[in-house]
Amino acid sequence: MPASNHAPARDHGIDAAPDALAVLHAVFGLSGFRGAQEQIVRHVTDGGNCLVLMPTGGGKSLCYQLPSLLREGCGIVVSPLIALMRDQVAGLTEAGVKAAALNSTLSFDEANSVEQRLIAGDLDLLYVAPERLLTPRCLSLLDRAKIALFAIDEAHCVSQWGHDFRPEYIGLSVIAERFAEVPRIALTATADELTRKEITARLGLADAPQFVASFDRPNIKYEIVDKQNAQTQLKAFIRERHAGDAGIVYCLSRAKVEDTAETLNRAGIPALPYHAGLDAAVRARHQDRFLNEDGLVIVATIAFGMGIDKPDVRFVAHLDLPKSIEAYYQETGRAGRDGKPSSAWMAYGLSDIVQQRRMIEESAGADSFKRVSIGKLDALVGLAETTGCRRSRLLGYFGETFAEGKCGNCDNCLSPPLVRDGKVVAQKLLSCVYRIGQRFGAMHLIDVLIGRLNARVKQFGHDRLSVFGIGRELNEKQWRAVLRQLVAMGHLQADSEAFGALKLTESARAVLKGKTVVMLREQTSGRDRPSRTKSKRSDPAPQPASRGTAVDANLLGALRAWRSEVARKRGVPAYVVLHDSTIEGIAASHPSTPEQLRDIPGIGDKKLERYGRELIALVNSADD
Repeated sequence: MPASNHAPARDHGIDAAPDALAVLHAVFGLSGFRGAQEQIVRHVTDGGNCLVLMPTGGGKSLCYQLPSLLREGCGIVVSPLIALMRDQVAGLTEAGVKAAALNSTLSFDEANSVEQRLIAGDLDLLYVAPERLLTPRCLSLLDRAKIALFAIDEAHCVSQWGHDFRPEYIGLSVIAERFAEVPRIALTATADELTRKEITARLGLADAPQFVASFDRPNIKYEIVDKQNAQTQLKAFIRERHAGDAGIVYCLSRAKVEDTAETLNRAGIPALPYHAGLDAAVRARHQDRFLNEDGLVIVATIAFGMGIDKPDVRFVAHLDLPKSIEAYYQETGRAGRDGKPSSAWMAYGLSDIVQQRRMIEESAGADSFKRVSIGKLDALVGLAETTGCRRSRLLGYFGETFAEGKCGNCDNCLSPPLVRDGKVVAQKLLSCVYRIGQRFGAMHLIDVLIGRLNARVKQFGHDRLSVFGIGRELNEKQWRAVLRQLVAMGHLQADSEAFGALKLTESARAVLKGKTVVMLREQTSGRDRPSRTKSKRSDPAPQPASRGTAVDANLLGALRAWRSEVARKRGVPAYVVLHDSTIEGIAASHPSTPEQLRDIPGIGDKKLERYGRELIALVNSADD
């Protein structure tokens, strides 16, 4: 293992060849690695390149932060978001690591100071935006510095098949060409096989090993409900399940973001809007409030979220269908980073499929891109419509087999949906689509099926068709569910040339002839279904370190108040000072000496030095 000249190693009395576990404990206050972390850390520390796929909250950052401390030189981290850089730098600085960032928020003098520190060898980690790294000035700067490694975070951004493609990431191929001897580690929380191939090709990692951790987030409950009145459903979900919790609500349009935030505020649920149409200062202020305050809900477009490190987001809700399973997984993964029970809730309807498909068809992308995009959308619709375990379906998309079959922590496992033979119902609906000319949308189609004699039905003479009124056994809500499922099965699709119109696909012929089995899920209400199965994962969160005692609520309250005050004075989010799991560990263990406090996960040497006396005093006061 290469020698290290890093301050953390020297400060903590570690020898010239510091041990990874020793630095892990000294700097980050952790006693051991999770999953493949140790293998990745040792591989990169020894000079190897790799691609790391690890779920949000799985410990990706440590996979490059620790090798940067163990290797000679400064680790260069390519990061797409200023907010992420700021949080990472603040957290590392709290732990005693010499970290900085180069981005557009710095003045000329501030940027120059960071550059001088890099050249002087006074930095352990430097975060840089991709567009900044690619400038001649920055590349020249890196040529003169001692570089420990390059970490490309959110590496899916390099791929046009990824859910958050960033054109500026394509230029990062220069790293492999210009700094061939410096190890490279690319990291992402989501990438299917197509995306992985492009990441490895563009970043020169074709021959590098891939470390793929389990995508399972057992603490997240997945739930998808039939969209009826989405905002009313959302308010009920928050009030009944997450009152007072921090959460993120995703909407497709800026107007819907504004309207939903206003609706939540009127309902007494504190909420802030976030989208690209807001002034940059407003966006920054809203993001800072969300990170620093408790119990706020942020309502946002996909402009918000990537790299957000807030660990106590208790729910992520979608009022519109995302573009792909990758996007859904990435966005829902922002809930429960601390491992505690959290929710991923989505309201979904037929209009979502039609809208997303129209956006794909009308996009300027090549036909190959549109085909892949439609395939990704179909996979997400399949997840929304499945009658089986959602977690199993989700993990299967990423090539991971869920051995248990049922997770016990998704809506379908907790309350299995009723399934019936839907052949006759499907034939009625598809026949109706055909008879009215495949030129009309869902509402008109349902009007004809249930025999609703309105002006539009009369105008086109559809009341004189043999299919008029043949579907009176189902109501409008039930027919919408049937429609949605037939679209999900591929027997119906939206016509991109006729807005909102539904047309038959080739597979519909076999359904009409009775050659295809059609099993349909019974329509449910938009509210939670009553559970028929007790969750096997009702409390999957790891318990805080303790000596067998319960968390002291009074001490926990005092610790939270102390942490909030420290965070306010230092100008950082509360979780940067100490994570919830750390203060809960203190409230359970009641450490009375520095040695006992040092045993709490998350208390490294610098935090013990900086906060140890105050924390022990708080514990002693609670024990008096």
